[in-house]
Amino acid sequence: MQIRQLTPFIGSGITGVTFEDLQRPDVFGALHETLRQRELIVVRDLALTPEQQVVLARKIGRPVPFPDVRYGHPSFPEVTVMSNVVKGNKPVGAARAGNYWHQDSTFLTDPPAYSMLYGVDVPHTSGHTLYANACDVYDRLPDPWKTRIDGRTAVHSFAGHFIIGPEHAGLSVAELRDLIDIKHPSVEQPLVRCDAFTGRPYLYGCPEYLRTVNGFDANQNEEFCTLLDHLIQDPEHIYTHRWLPKDLMVWKTATTYHAATPVEPGVHRTVHRISIAAPS
Repeated sequence: MQIRQLTPFIGSGITGVTFEDLQRPDVFGALHETLRQRELIVVRDLALTPEQQVVLARKIGRPVPFPDVRYGHPSFPEVTVMSNVVKGNKPVGAARAGNYWHQDSTFLTDPPAYSMLYGVDVPHTSGHTLYANACDVYDRLPDPWKTRIDGRTAVHSFAGHFIIGPEHAGLSVAELRDLIDIKHPSVEQPLVRCDAFTGRPYLYGCPEYLRTVNGFDANQNEEFCTLLDHLIQDPEHIYTHRWLPKDLMVWKTATTYHAATPVEPGVHRTVHRISIAAPS
């Protein structure tokens, strides 16, 4: 197994390993430690069945089924199918997901600790995934802002991405807001955390999910989110993953910002996703 840095700020690429190799404690241990230290790993040319992907996920932690059962794999509910393919007028999987910069599920009280994606049918020319390191983002935050946010908490919400469907027809704005608050209640999280494995501080929050930083007024919130967007999307600090079939991606959800880029028209893209809770 060969391991090399993808960038100085995030990610390691791993080659020359098979599913059978990863059953050896020493080989899997090296992969797992690389993930802990580098936030993101990319394993190239790793042949996996859905069942084998679940086995690997269980070696990291506890697979968590996706809340929307419509897109679960028919044989392995831990696997969520993300796909733009339509068969018989029915979507094969979730077509739109994560096409904006975010950390996974910060709007949950106890988000999964890891995310795992496997390239089943993926183009190399579009549908890339962009990654940035939340520790690196914190390091580049100006010192006055580090002082300003020290010890603060922030309110996270998924409400801005609630999908309105035909079943919501006839609801008033107030009723719709109440429904969204019930389905996606806001949660409060520390704005700065410390990574358990590297000891580095990192920013926990993205403008897409941050409703407010507690203690900030509207102008301060806007100023902070604008700065955060700029730091996250700095092209000098982004790893762009151009997919190949049989790529396996695993990242730490708290310290990894990411975003999906559009898939070119007429091109199919299918990946298998597993969310993984930290081992108890």
